[in-house]
Amino acid sequence: MKKKKLFVLLLTFSLSFACKDAKKSEKEIDSTSDNVEETADASKILKMKGDEIKITPIEHATAVIEWNDITIYIDPTGGSTAFKNQKKPDLILITDIHGDHFNKETLEAIDISKATFVVPQAVADEMPNEFADKLKILSNGSSKELNGILIEAIPMYNLREEAKDFHVKGRGNGYILTIDKQRIYFSGDTEDIPEMRSLKNIDKAFVCMNLPYTMTVESAASAVLDFKPKQVFPYHYRGRPDVSDVEMFKKLVDAGNQDIEVVQLDWYPNEDY
Repeated sequence: MKKKKLFVLLLTFSLSFACKDAKKSEKEIDSTSDNVEETADASKILKMKGDEIKITPIEHATAVIEWNDITIYIDPTGGSTAFKNQKKPDLILITDIHGDHFNKETLEAIDISKATFVVPQAVADEMPNEFADKLKILSNGSSKELNGILIEAIPMYNLREEAKDFHVKGRGNGYILTIDKQRIYFSGDTEDIPEMRSLKNIDKAFVCMNLPYTMTVESAASAVLDFKPKQVFPYHYRGRPDVSDVEMFKKLVDAGNQDIEVVQLDWYPNEDY
């Protein structure tokens, strides 16, 4: 797979754009279009009309979301260097106890002075004591509104017998964030569980696909075709030893429902995949 250029996505959500114009993958975006501009660091910025939500992929399962004056870190890893160009977080969402999602060294290296953490109980149990007053604990199926954003905790777990010990049901959380009436789903580490397949009204879905820890591209595509997000972003697709075929994932989704846009971002900027 050829290495993709890093995208910083400015996601906004006018209904007229979502159905008509948002049909291009990363490869297909025309740099001469009025919707795309070249930045100083050669990143591409996709602009849409209306209020803006900016989502920046950092690496693997780590992302930064900005909306108005709110900054959210999803599963921050990579130390302070990974966030040197980012604003201080107001919210930090952690999905699970594994090191590619919960990294104490990173949390101790970044400025969390104004941050509230949203975590499952298993992560709270491993948090340093000095973070205790910053924690909001969500179990599967519960929700909390913080900073004007509704956060819902969605189950994430394995189905295959050989993988069930990786992610047991009830331990970790996927999350749906409702921001300015847009529903953004981060799957965390999961397979194509019934709770994912039954999701409704998802605008942006960040869906994992890597073996042996989560699921195949076929299972991920099948689940996406069931819950029908407007856009789906493959993430968390580096496995051991292989990297999942996200181009195949796109082909499967396109073949099943061309109304779902598959958007490929560069989650591994320092690796030649």
